Amino acid sequence: MRLKVQLVIITCLRIILNTMHRMVYPFLTIFARGLGVDVTAISFALTGRNVASVFSPVFAPVADWRGRKFGMLAGAVTFTVVGLVAVYPSLITLTIALILAVTSKSLFDPAIQAYFGDRVAYEQRGTALAITEMSWSLAFIAGVPLMGFLIARFGWSAPFPVLAALGIGMFAVVWRMIPRSDPHHEPDNEARKNAGIVLASIPALAGISIALWASAANEMVNIIFGVWLSDSFGLQIAALAGASAVIGLAELSGEGLVALTTDRLGKPRAVMIGLFANILASVLLPFIGQTEIGALVGLFFFYISFEYMVVSQLPMMNEIVPRARATAMAFNLVGFGVGRSLGALLSTLVYQHFGFLSVTVIAAMFNIFAMIALAEMQQKVIILPRLMMWFKRTFSRAG
Repeated sequence: MRLKVQLVIITCLRIILNTMHRMVYPFLTIFARGLGVDVTAISFALTGRNVASVFSPVFAPVADWRGRKFGMLAGAVTFTVVGLVAVYPSLITLTIALILAVTSKSLFDPAIQAYFGDRVAYEQRGTALAITEMSWSLAFIAGVPLMGFLIARFGWSAPFPVLAALGIGMFAVVWRMIPRSDPHHEPDNEARKNAGIVLASIPALAGISIALWASAANEMVNIIFGVWLSDSFGLQIAALAGASAVIGLAELSGEGLVALTTDRLGKPRAVMIGLFANILASVLLPFIGQTEIGALVGLFFFYISFEYMVVSQLPMMNEIVPRARATAMAFNLVGFGVGRSLGALLSTLVYQHFGFLSVTVIAAMFNIFAMIALAEMQQKVIILPRLMMWFKRTFSRAG
């Protein structure tokens, strides 16, 4: 099967994974009400999910060790267990489903990113990965509104059996589409050592730091935007789903801009532009968000800038350690997971005590940290090497 066709099909499959991942945000209050808990309890469940992503490197070498197809299939199988929520709806099963969903992404995403990284030249890889990342925005445009319809019609737990069935379909499609033999990648029995290779690379650690700080900034707003819109304008389920579609359009636009510009501008420059634009959007959001239209416009610019940055960062990470490509992408997911955990942990507490302006100011500050990490990645500053030398001296003395 031609690579372009595989890109389109894989993008469609990732919409399923990302819908499960993303639908929690706009319907945070709906899930909390259905479970009889407050919003903070759900945000802690999200924190647990994001903490689980820290273990991505445990699973990622599977795609280097057993092959890209095996990693994709393992991710699809893991995803089907989210149907547990429909069998026994509770905060515990929802938390388990969220953790399993992020585990499935930890298996599936590095495998497909490595699969296309093996086959697409670095000069065109920004465009190729931008196409697969369109699944992230399409989940908000199509998947989340569909889940909103199911929730409104059948109750808060209705999406989970549907998503589980789609997970079974994912497995069948990957089994059929991806060839068993792979001339572009030879499974490596030493792949379990790849984590050490990645962690010894200063550029790789800096790239992971970009993911951490930028995703922390994004999660600050992700967690709160549905609550903020409800508190400010009294938006209900259908309106919140519509707001999600606006955000999805913003992200799709960001991914389209990556496909058009990132390979031409250069990946580091594109990441810097995205970070700077996201800082501006963060600072302006509380001020232009005084009306419903203004809030949606502000969210549009916040999400388009973040998506442009993050999708431009992926091809950089994809090429930093070619020998351990899937493992490097998994550690990048760790960065995103730790950052999202930090954002999820802080967002509701900051919002409840200090308001939305404080949330966005902290988001801007996190983006500044990501800029420093980008400079480190390009070896324009030397913070990480000095820290590593300090740790080595400290532990050698302790020993």
